[in-house]
Amino acid sequence: MRFQFYLIFFFLLLLPMTSSAKSLSLNIQGVDKKLHKILESALVLPASLISEDKINRSWLSYHQRQLPELVSATLEPYGYFHSQVESQVEEIKQGEYQLTVEVKPGQPLKISTLELNLTGPGASFPPLLQLLDSFPLHVSDILRQDIYEEGKAELLKGAINLGYFDAKFQQHQILVNRDTRQVNIILQFESGDRFHFGKTVFMDHGDYQERFLRRYLSYQEWDYFSQKKLNQTQKRMRDANLFRSIDIKPERDQAEEHQIPVKIDLKPAPRHQFFPGIGYGTDSGVRGSLRYRNRNLFHRGHEFQGDLRVSEENQYFLTTYTIPDLDHLDRMTRFHAGIINEDNTSYESDRFFTEAEYIRPFYKKLTASFFIRRERERYWINDDSSELSHLLLPGVRLSWRQVDDLITPRRGIQTKLELKGGADALFSDIDLLQLTGNITTIHPLPQQLSLLLRLRGGATWHSSSFSDLPASLRFFPGGGQGVRGYKYKTLGPKDNDGDYIGGKHLLVANIELEKKLTPDWGIVIFTDIGNSFNTLSDYDTKQGAGIGANYYTSIGALHIDVARPIGDNKNGLRLSLSVGAEW
Repeated sequence: MRFQFYLIFFFLLLLPMTSSAKSLSLNIQGVDKKLHKILESALVLPASLISEDKINRSWLSYHQRQLPELVSATLEPYGYFHSQVESQVEEIKQGEYQLTVEVKPGQPLKISTLELNLTGPGASFPPLLQLLDSFPLHVSDILRQDIYEEGKAELLKGAINLGYFDAKFQQHQILVNRDTRQVNIILQFESGDRFHFGKTVFMDHGDYQERFLRRYLSYQEWDYFSQKKLNQTQKRMRDANLFRSIDIKPERDQAEEHQIPVKIDLKPAPRHQFFPGIGYGTDSGVRGSLRYRNRNLFHRGHEFQGDLRVSEENQYFLTTYTIPDLDHLDRMTRFHAGIINEDNTSYESDRFFTEAEYIRPFYKKLTASFFIRRERERYWINDDSSELSHLLLPGVRLSWRQVDDLITPRRGIQTKLELKGGADALFSDIDLLQLTGNITTIHPLPQQLSLLLRLRGGATWHSSSFSDLPASLRFFPGGGQGVRGYKYKTLGPKDNDGDYIGGKHLLVANIELEKKLTPDWGIVIFTDIGNSFNTLSDYDTKQGAGIGANYYTSIGALHIDVARPIGDNKNGLRLSLSVGAEW
């Protein structure tokens, strides 16, 4: 009988103990938000606890018995080695049950000692020592094993990026004494030998000559290997906009004599490109444009670009031929030629010009362009009889720019200056010297606001009559690029009939406050003030103000502004539209 009783009791234990249930939820208590989120991910209730709307009590009891071990395994990597757990199940509504887990994590263990030792040939190399100093854990920090592993990975990655491909940890230990609450970390890091760049091979580079492509390399053979230099090479090639894809691979398995060969796989972009465009603005009216670009003329990396634009106010056809310097990526020679026709409220002008310029960088972010320009211009000021001008203008252009992002800048400054002149004795009709420039700054403000300040100026000195100064060298600051709210190519001094004749000098300021609504959209309020003038005594400032919107795209920002003059009832609202940042 006793045997039969035990047998029946054994089978009863095997039968599942169940309760009717619609749902079973988890409620974690006793921890802060950070630990709550960690435990919530780790203590997911098994789906098998509920089957056919019934709670399996046997499995639930087993799961509750496992909770202390699960919680301990979850919290120990975050420094909590003395956690306590209690749990209970209660019916909160009919058929709805809740498993409440009360966790007492205890005090986290802190690091008592931290031994970081660097050995090997790179033991005294400053960048490696800086990597060691930047290890994210320190004495008295809470022991975080995830941060410990991340720090190890960053240390190893940093060493490899510096050319130490054989770097490794000779010893890496975390010693924990639960009773004394002591945590000792020991890291012995062996640098190994430092590798050099080997030969660089270009694959699938199309018609581009290898010497042309080597301009983009930021390293030379036998330089110490550096991932930073490979990244710079990648950026240079990407910025050139010549390739559809760029894949740069250091071939560690092909290394010989501590030299790492580099393979660069390129997929050239189409050699010929066409960019049609259409638009409208109050300044120009309806306009259409077409740009043609040949990226690799004569298979020597030379570039030809032609731009045709037709609008109600002006038409032009411009060409540019660029010859790269094969020894310096940032130096080039350019030849320009173009025909420009302007017909606006103040003047009509027909120009033909040719120009040669040499571009090269100087100190840090300063770039200079030395040019000589030959220009022939026939112009009419307010329907007066035409004048013909011939000028030979040598000059220099300087630009300096520092900005966080060229497409959507939040902080930056840019300055541009141009000085050019001509002499009657050197193939020009008049003695002339003209200086123009602008400075633009943008500053971030709280609440997704940014403030843009811009100052434009110009000064002209000439020996002959003002009427001999061509229309294209006079300043008419009305319109989208000057004082918005006024008609394009107006403002400045007037003649006896009250018609604008332009000024020799220019001073205009723009202030814009932008509020970003989304990463792609922003609204703007602005005011412009200034004018052109011949002498300071006749400097009559004009002011306009308005609102606008900026839409940021991958090719630059689209600006739409609506403005009107302040204190001038003769002019109404005017629309201006432009594409591209001021940077």
